[in-house]
Amino acid sequence: MLQENIGNGVMLNAYPDSIGSKLQDTIAMLKMTEFKDVFSFFYILPTFFNSDLDRGFSIIDYNLNKELVSPEDLVALQELNITLKFDIVLNHLSVASPQFKDVLEYGDASEYKDFFINWNTFWEGYGIKRADGLIEPHKEFLNKLFMRKSGLPILDVYFPDGSKRPYWNTFYQQITYPKFKVSDIQHIEELSKEEATEICLKINNAILQKKDLSAIEFGKYKEEVFQIINKKRSYLGQMDVNANSELVWDFYEETLKKVSSYGCKILRLDAFAYLHKEVGKSNFFNTPGTWNYLERIKKMAQKNNLQLLPEIHAEYGLHLHDEVAKEGYHIYDFFLPGLMIHTIENQSSAALVKWGKEIVLKEYKTINMLGCHDGIPVLDLKGKEVDGIYKDGLLEDAAIEQIMTTIINRGGRVKNLYDPSGKKISYYQVNATFFSALGEEEQKLLLARAIQMFMPGIPQVWYLDLFAGKNNYAAADKGGSGGHKEINRTNLTMKNIKDGLKKDIVKNQLKIIHLRNTLKAFSGTVDFIKTSDNMLNIEWKNGSNIATLKVNLKTLSFTINYSESSIEKTLYF
Repeated sequence: MLQENIGNGVMLNAYPDSIGSKLQDTIAMLKMTEFKDVFSFFYILPTFFNSDLDRGFSIIDYNLNKELVSPEDLVALQELNITLKFDIVLNHLSVASPQFKDVLEYGDASEYKDFFINWNTFWEGYGIKRADGLIEPHKEFLNKLFMRKSGLPILDVYFPDGSKRPYWNTFYQQITYPKFKVSDIQHIEELSKEEATEICLKINNAILQKKDLSAIEFGKYKEEVFQIINKKRSYLGQMDVNANSELVWDFYEETLKKVSSYGCKILRLDAFAYLHKEVGKSNFFNTPGTWNYLERIKKMAQKNNLQLLPEIHAEYGLHLHDEVAKEGYHIYDFFLPGLMIHTIENQSSAALVKWGKEIVLKEYKTINMLGCHDGIPVLDLKGKEVDGIYKDGLLEDAAIEQIMTTIINRGGRVKNLYDPSGKKISYYQVNATFFSALGEEEQKLLLARAIQMFMPGIPQVWYLDLFAGKNNYAAADKGGSGGHKEINRTNLTMKNIKDGLKKDIVKNQLKIIHLRNTLKAFSGTVDFIKTSDNMLNIEWKNGSNIATLKVNLKTLSFTINYSESSIEKTLYF
């Protein structure tokens, strides 16, 4: 099966401008002596393409972002023998995409009229139309929806004829208003200049204070003023596509062919579990619809020599990861980051070893990580909910809460989930650099990296963790309501790289990663040697080639022993 062809090695994870200012700077870093044979893969995040929101995950189109990437960069990566991994964001496209812009320009006459999901059209006959014209689904349907933000997942879009239409918008949106001038509203009949001045002052103060403009009282001019306000607003948004439209599948076909031409070999399916939507079901991992969609995309991938990596966040107890793995796909090990923090902070390897043995027993093909462009998963560790209690998770609820509390106390930010009424029902993930989550203790970070390198699967390394990056609070605050992720996305200059390469925490990480990327032992089998909970012993064997990690969790010290080509060596950390 195609999915078995992903090779061995270590994967770098970064934006095109995470290092320096363009992708060519990351390539320059990879050409440094210190990085020789350190990485076999490079997961380049989607600002590689043209996008406008959510740091790349609101795609305008899948052409090269010429501000950050050049065709010469692709040639250089090929010469470095780096296997590329990209994203296709299956669930949504930007409002600035050619398809949505066509809808805005031509309305019902647009060929892309059904390319996106008109919320009212979808729920017609299954809800009640409110005074504002929005259909609210009946409670039995609404309660099944999985919300990624408070309120209904919609973005109201105004057409040239002045009509307002709600479109399904699961993830981010951003609405902005210009500063209003008296001249913008003075044409309203019977409105005096003094009244116009007062109204503009109210609007501009509300915009400045980020207040709800609909709550402003404009008296008898309210309807006309709001028509003007709505015409002048601009917005960004990740608009959910309608997978019932064949035009969407034509677009996927074109996109897979395009990314393959860039040298992509591994394609991450971002937000694929949200794609299938059906009245009466959840909007997350519906079956059999989700499987049918995945099979259709898989056939496209095979034609383009692409290996698929479905991305899915869900509680361990739901075993969705198991279902995806059984279909032969590589899966993300979203459980490792939380387990790693638990292991180090509690000086106990029991939960980590249990998960590692499960990976081996069930022959999961995983890609694991510590930090990444997103948050540190927490909800994923939970079991299945039975009568309000989560059972059979990788950790007990109290231990999961402890992880979250520890990271928050060290400066982390929280992302929550909501019910349809807008009430918070759960935390989703905690945003922090992995170094800061570990209390900014270098030995903890080095130990975490060593354990990651010895866990089953392909290790993915977030560029900032490699350089022991700390929480960036200024960036998170500047990012506003969606800025929690920016705490872990600080761009590094080439000077930062050169300075970092002088530090032991960076040099030692590179040494361990280099071993994982080059030793033949890691192409063999892995065994978790039985020991006490405050110790950890992982061994890889491939014929006569052996690599062993021995950890004392009480002291955080560890050794790496390896023998290869008649060479035996022990490294002490």
